[in-house]
Amino acid sequence: MIRHRPPRLPGVWACSLLVAFAVLGAANGWAETGVGRLQLDPHHTVVAFHLVGRWHDIHVTFQLRQGTLEIDPASGDAGGSVVIDATNGESGNATRDTRMASFVLEAEHFPDIRFRPSHVDGHRQPDGTFHATLHGLLTLHGTEHAIAVAVDASLVDDELSARGHFAVPYVEWGLADPSILLLTVAKTVDIDVTTTGHVIWTSTIGEHQ
Repeated sequence: MIRHRPPRLPGVWACSLLVAFAVLGAANGWAETGVGRLQLDPHHTVVAFHLVGRWHDIHVTFQLRQGTLEIDPASGDAGGSVVIDATNGESGNATRDTRMASFVLEAEHFPDIRFRPSHVDGHRQPDGTFHATLHGLLTLHGTEHAIAVAVDASLVDDELSARGHFAVPYVEWGLADPSILLLTVAKTVDIDVTTTGHVIWTSTIGEHQ
């Protein structure tokens, strides 16, 4: 029953999803000479958030609208943009999803959650795996926030598999606390993003945009 399930936080998780996508961008930057470019595929990208509740944890997934990530391994510079639809979060409860999109994310006024990567720190191992931190700006609820995403990835023969993780203090960022709607939930949401895709190597960031 609804009274036993704390409300979800679509806004926060959506942001996370944007950041997670950036993570995979970090991965593609360590294979060849030049700039690694990855066109994100909604069918091969999963964005999920985990919100701890007093009685029941909430798990939500969002779909990617569009996204392109680029990394220059020589300089660590990053580019591209990832956009998530703030209205499409799925938690398994349509009423809760609709209410949270309106109350927390105010998706009618802020329909896009956007991430713009700026640079990446990390190094690739001989076997193609690497650990990195992808930095950038996340625009949520109309406000930009600097974020850092921890990335674990593998790049073999230009085929990338990546997982990113970060936490979003959504209440501190000014979003409504959904606890007042139903039950008590944490003020920070954990976000995990996984993706796979083929990296294309170009000369400069933004060359094909």
